[in-house]
Amino acid sequence: MFELIEPIATVTFSDAVNQAFLALGMRNYWDGYFAGRAAPLGLVPAEVVDAVFYNFAAGEVARHIPWVWGKVTPEQAIVVRERASAAALRQRIGKIAESTGLARVAELATRAAVSAPTEGRILYAAHRALVVPEEPVARLWHAANLLREHRGDGHNAALVAHDIGRTEAHVLMALALGQKAEEFGRISHLPSAHLAAVIDGLRGRGLVDGTGGFTAAGRETRERIETLTDELAAPAYDVLSADELEELTAGLEPIASAR
Repeated sequence: MFELIEPIATVTFSDAVNQAFLALGMRNYWDGYFAGRAAPLGLVPAEVVDAVFYNFAAGEVARHIPWVWGKVTPEQAIVVRERASAAALRQRIGKIAESTGLARVAELATRAAVSAPTEGRILYAAHRALVVPEEPVARLWHAANLLREHRGDGHNAALVAHDIGRTEAHVLMALALGQKAEEFGRISHLPSAHLAAVIDGLRGRGLVDGTGGFTAAGRETRERIETLTDELAAPAYDVLSADELEELTAGLEPIASAR
């Protein structure tokens, strides 16, 4: 389900949505990212957004929150993000957007998305409090975004439970993708001394070896985190019968693979 939901939800990080936020006065992509994704939390301090988003380096959130709220309100950001994301998804999937089956896929995805447990899932709970769109494409994007945030909150819990810090999580992801941490896009901009200290810390814990790659313990730790993340995400789909889940899976496949 992660592989089917992720391509739908992440259209919200596309250029079309970025342009919509730039038109409101945002200075760059990350202004729009934080304004859109944090908007359901309301006017909370940067420290709160930083804690909920978890995996951004210290100080990154504060470069955008609360500055963005001087240009746009959270309510406006929610509307802009939803409209631009739905438009981006519609453009990506083409004729599928007009198919008779899309509404059914959106209905099943939404049932799952609004039935997941909210306990300990702050960002998911904030997004779930929003009004669900009626239009099928917008409804599908909204459901996918809810399911993604529900999974993300669970993933953060799994990271914390395994004592994996914000930058450490990206180092482990880089290694799992076969990349060097220093070249991984999400953290390559960090000061080399800071990144080296993070890697040294993982090495000291026996998770990274002398060459900067996974140790057996490191690989096992990441696999445990991913398994726990899957387990924590699964309850969202309990509301669907086996036949409905199979129907949802089949309906999502052409949408997720559309380019």
